[in-house]
Amino acid sequence: MIPLRDSNPTRSTPVLTYLIIAVNGLVYLYQASLDAESAKLFVERFGLVPAMLAREHYVGSLITPLTSMFMHGGLMHVLLNMWSLFIFGDNVEDTLGKLRFVLFYLVAGLGAAAAQVFVDPSSMIPMVGASGAIAGVLAAYLRLFPHARVLTLIPLFIFFFTRELPAVIFIAFWFVMQVLSGVGSLSVAGNQATGGVAFFAHIGGFLMGLVLVGALTPTRNARGGFRRPEQSRY
Repeated sequence: MIPLRDSNPTRSTPVLTYLIIAVNGLVYLYQASLDAESAKLFVERFGLVPAMLAREHYVGSLITPLTSMFMHGGLMHVLLNMWSLFIFGDNVEDTLGKLRFVLFYLVAGLGAAAAQVFVDPSSMIPMVGASGAIAGVLAAYLRLFPHARVLTLIPLFIFFFTRELPAVIFIAFWFVMQVLSGVGSLSVAGNQATGGVAFFAHIGGFLMGLVLVGALTPTRNARGGFRRPEQSRY
Protein backbone atom coordinates (compact mmCIF):
# COMPACT_ATOMS: atom_id res chain seq x y z
CA MET A 1 0.00 0.00 0.00
CA ILE A 2 1.23 3.47 -0.91
CA PRO A 3 0.02 6.62 0.89
CA LEU A 4 -1.13 9.36 -1.49
CA ARG A 5 -2.11 12.05 1.00
CA ASP A 6 -3.66 12.55 4.41
CA SER A 7 -6.48 14.88 5.40
CA ASN A 8 -4.84 16.26 8.51
CA PRO A 9 -4.10 20.02 8.36
CA THR A 10 -1.15 21.69 10.05
CA ARG A 11 -0.93 25.06 11.78
CA SER A 12 2.57 25.92 10.57
CA THR A 13 4.86 25.33 7.63
CA PRO A 14 6.89 22.13 8.22
CA VAL A 15 10.21 23.78 7.45
CA LEU A 16 12.37 21.07 8.97
CA THR A 17 10.50 18.26 7.25
CA TYR A 18 11.17 20.01 3.96
CA LEU A 19 14.80 20.58 4.93
CA ILE A 20 15.33 16.89 5.74
CA ILE A 21 13.77 15.97 2.39
CA ALA A 22 16.04 18.45 0.62
CA VAL A 23 19.18 17.11 2.32
CA ASN A 24 18.28 13.54 1.39
CA GLY A 25 17.64 14.63 -2.17
CA LEU A 26 20.95 16.47 -2.45
CA VAL A 27 22.90 13.54 -1.02
CA TYR A 28 21.22 11.21 -3.50
CA LEU A 29 22.03 13.53 -6.40
CA TYR A 30 25.66 13.54 -5.26
CA GLN A 31 25.67 9.74 -5.09
CA ALA A 32 24.14 9.53 -8.56
CA SER A 33 26.84 11.84 -9.94
CA LEU A 34 29.63 9.46 -8.91
CA ASP A 35 31.07 6.73 -11.09
CA ALA A 36 30.37 3.15 -10.04
CA GLU A 37 33.60 2.66 -8.08
CA SER A 38 33.39 6.01 -6.29
CA ALA A 39 29.73 5.40 -5.42
CA LYS A 40 30.65 2.01 -3.96
CA LEU A 41 33.40 3.55 -1.85
CA PHE A 42 31.06 6.34 -0.70
CA VAL A 43 28.46 3.83 0.51
CA GLU A 44 31.09 1.70 2.22
CA ARG A 45 32.51 4.74 3.99
CA PHE A 46 29.32 6.44 5.11
CA GLY A 47 26.80 3.57 5.13
CA LEU A 48 26.32 1.64 8.36
CA VAL A 49 28.24 -1.65 8.28
CA PRO A 50 27.27 -3.57 11.45
CA ALA A 51 30.47 -5.62 11.65
CA MET A 52 32.66 -2.52 11.27
CA LEU A 53 30.68 -0.63 13.90
CA ALA A 54 31.05 -3.50 16.35
CA ARG A 55 34.86 -3.41 16.10
CA GLU A 56 36.16 -0.87 18.57
CA HIS A 57 39.23 0.14 16.55
CA TYR A 58 37.09 1.35 13.63
CA VAL A 59 36.45 4.73 15.24
CA GLY A 60 35.48 6.29 11.93
CA SER A 61 32.43 4.02 11.77
CA LEU A 62 30.87 5.69 14.81
CA ILE A 63 29.40 8.44 12.63
CA THR A 64 27.79 6.04 10.15
CA PRO A 65 24.52 5.48 12.11
CA LEU A 66 23.89 9.17 11.47
CA THR A 67 25.26 9.56 7.93
CA SER A 68 23.59 6.38 6.67
CA MET A 69 20.09 7.76 7.32
CA PHE A 70 20.66 10.45 4.68
CA MET A 71 21.79 8.03 1.97
CA HIS A 72 19.78 5.79 -0.35
CA GLY A 73 20.34 2.83 -2.61
CA GLY A 74 18.37 3.98 -5.64
CA LEU A 75 15.89 6.47 -7.06
CA MET A 76 12.74 4.60 -6.00
CA HIS A 77 14.21 4.09 -2.53
CA VAL A 78 14.69 7.82 -1.94
CA LEU A 79 11.41 8.82 -3.63
CA LEU A 80 9.23 6.45 -1.59
CA ASN A 81 10.96 7.38 1.66
CA MET A 82 10.74 11.12 1.08
CA TRP A 83 7.12 10.87 -0.07
CA SER A 84 6.19 9.12 3.18
CA LEU A 85 8.07 11.75 5.18
CA PHE A 86 6.30 14.50 3.22
CA ILE A 87 2.88 13.07 4.05
CA PHE A 88 3.36 12.17 7.71
CA GLY A 89 6.24 14.35 8.87
CA ASP A 90 4.47 17.70 8.69
CA ASN A 91 1.88 16.84 11.35
CA VAL A 92 4.47 15.32 13.67
CA GLU A 93 6.69 18.39 13.32
CA ASP A 94 3.66 20.63 13.87
CA THR A 95 2.83 18.82 17.12
CA LEU A 96 6.31 18.33 18.56
CA GLY A 97 7.76 21.65 17.51
CA LYS A 98 10.77 22.08 15.27
CA LEU A 99 13.64 21.36 17.67
CA ARG A 100 11.87 18.40 19.26
CA PHE A 101 11.06 17.05 15.81
CA VAL A 102 14.71 17.10 14.72
CA LEU A 103 15.73 15.35 17.96
CA PHE A 104 12.92 12.83 17.52
CA TYR A 105 13.84 12.08 13.89
CA LEU A 106 17.54 11.56 14.60
CA VAL A 107 17.03 9.44 17.70
CA ALA A 108 14.46 7.27 15.89
CA GLY A 109 17.00 6.76 13.13
CA LEU A 110 19.69 5.83 15.62
CA GLY A 111 17.30 3.39 17.29
CA ALA A 112 16.68 1.81 13.91
CA ALA A 113 20.41 1.42 13.33
CA ALA A 114 20.90 -0.12 16.77
CA ALA A 115 18.16 -2.67 16.14
CA GLN A 116 19.67 -3.79 12.85
CA VAL A 117 23.17 -4.07 14.32
CA PHE A 118 21.81 -6.07 17.26
CA VAL A 119 20.06 -8.55 14.98
CA ASP A 120 22.94 -8.98 12.51
CA PRO A 121 26.18 -7.76 14.14
CA SER A 122 28.46 -9.72 11.78
CA SER A 123 27.03 -8.29 8.57
CA MET A 124 29.45 -6.58 6.19
CA ILE A 125 26.62 -5.23 4.02
CA PRO A 126 26.26 -1.42 4.26
CA MET A 127 22.84 -0.26 5.43
CA VAL A 128 21.59 3.03 4.00
CA GLY A 129 18.28 4.84 3.98
CA ALA A 130 15.95 7.02 6.01
CA SER A 131 13.40 4.22 6.42
CA GLY A 132 14.17 3.63 10.09
CA ALA A 133 13.78 7.29 11.05
CA ILE A 134 10.61 7.55 8.97
CA ALA A 135 9.28 4.43 10.71
CA GLY A 136 9.61 6.45 13.91
CA VAL A 137 7.62 9.26 12.30
CA LEU A 138 4.89 6.76 11.38
CA ALA A 139 4.79 5.56 14.99
CA ALA A 140 4.43 9.13 16.23
CA TYR A 141 1.65 9.80 13.73
CA LEU A 142 -0.11 6.64 14.89
CA ARG A 143 -0.06 7.80 18.51
CA LEU A 144 -0.96 11.41 17.79
CA PHE A 145 -3.48 11.03 14.96
CA PRO A 146 -4.88 7.49 14.91
CA HIS A 147 -8.17 8.57 13.34
CA ALA A 148 -6.74 10.76 10.58
CA ARG A 149 -7.67 9.57 7.09
CA VAL A 150 -4.99 8.42 4.66
CA LEU A 151 -5.84 8.15 0.97
CA THR A 152 -4.09 4.93 0.00
CA LEU A 153 -3.18 3.32 -3.32
CA ILE A 154 -3.82 -0.40 -3.00
CA PRO A 155 -2.43 -2.81 -5.62
CA LEU A 156 -4.40 -5.98 -6.29
CA PHE A 157 -2.59 -8.15 -8.82
CA ILE A 158 -2.54 -5.96 -11.97
CA PHE A 159 -5.26 -3.61 -10.71
CA PHE A 160 -4.93 -0.53 -8.53
CA PHE A 161 -7.61 1.23 -6.53
CA THR A 162 -7.71 3.89 -3.84
CA ARG A 163 -9.36 3.90 -0.42
CA GLU A 164 -9.35 6.28 2.52
CA LEU A 165 -8.14 4.36 5.55
CA PRO A 166 -7.81 5.44 9.17
CA ALA A 167 -4.17 6.05 9.99
CA VAL A 168 -4.29 3.38 12.67
CA ILE A 169 -5.19 0.73 10.07
CA PHE A 170 -2.70 1.90 7.45
CA ILE A 171 0.24 2.18 9.85
CA ALA A 172 -0.60 -0.95 11.86
CA PHE A 173 -0.79 -2.96 8.63
CA TRP A 174 2.59 -1.56 7.56
CA PHE A 175 4.17 -2.47 10.90
CA VAL A 176 2.76 -6.00 10.91
CA MET A 177 4.21 -6.53 7.45
CA GLN A 178 7.63 -5.38 8.69
CA VAL A 179 7.48 -7.81 11.62
CA LEU A 180 6.40 -10.74 9.43
CA SER A 181 9.07 -9.93 6.85
CA GLY A 182 11.70 -9.52 9.55
CA VAL A 183 10.87 -12.87 11.12
CA GLY A 184 10.91 -14.43 7.66
CA SER A 185 14.35 -12.97 6.98
CA LEU A 186 15.75 -14.84 9.98
CA SER A 187 15.06 -18.16 8.26
CA VAL A 188 17.22 -17.39 5.24
CA ALA A 189 20.94 -16.90 4.86
CA GLY A 190 21.25 -13.14 5.43
CA ASN A 191 19.03 -10.19 4.69
CA GLN A 192 20.07 -10.07 1.05
CA ALA A 193 17.91 -13.11 0.43
CA THR A 194 14.92 -10.94 1.25
CA GLY A 195 15.88 -8.20 -1.16
CA GLY A 196 18.36 -6.40 1.08
CA VAL A 197 15.65 -4.69 3.15
CA ALA A 198 16.64 -3.92 6.75
CA PHE A 199 13.32 -4.91 8.28
CA PHE A 200 14.62 -4.82 11.84
CA ALA A 201 15.75 -1.23 11.32
CA HIS A 202 12.13 -0.41 10.46
CA ILE A 203 10.92 -2.26 13.54
CA GLY A 204 13.51 -0.61 15.79
CA GLY A 205 12.77 2.86 14.47
CA PHE A 206 9.04 2.33 14.91
CA LEU A 207 9.34 1.11 18.51
CA MET A 208 11.71 3.95 19.34
CA GLY A 209 9.22 6.40 17.87
CA LEU A 210 6.35 4.97 19.92
CA VAL A 211 8.29 5.51 23.13
CA LEU A 212 9.92 8.80 22.25
CA VAL A 213 6.85 10.68 21.04
CA GLY A 214 5.23 10.37 24.43
CA ALA A 215 8.22 11.97 26.10
CA LEU A 216 8.60 14.79 23.57
CA THR A 217 4.97 15.78 22.93
CA PRO A 218 4.29 19.11 24.66
CA THR A 219 1.15 19.48 26.75
CA ARG A 220 0.82 23.11 25.78
CA ASN A 221 1.99 25.29 22.93
CA ALA A 222 2.77 28.96 22.62
CA ARG A 223 -0.78 29.75 21.59
CA GLY A 224 -2.18 28.71 24.90
CA GLY A 225 -3.14 25.11 24.50
CA PHE A 226 -2.00 22.00 22.69
CA ARG A 227 -4.52 20.80 20.13
CA ARG A 228 -5.15 17.20 21.03
CA PRO A 229 -4.95 14.75 18.11
CA GLU A 230 -8.56 13.63 18.47
CA GLN A 231 -9.69 17.21 17.85
CA SER A 232 -7.96 17.41 14.45
CA ARG A 233 -10.15 18.27 11.47
CA TYR A 234 -10.35 15.60 8.77
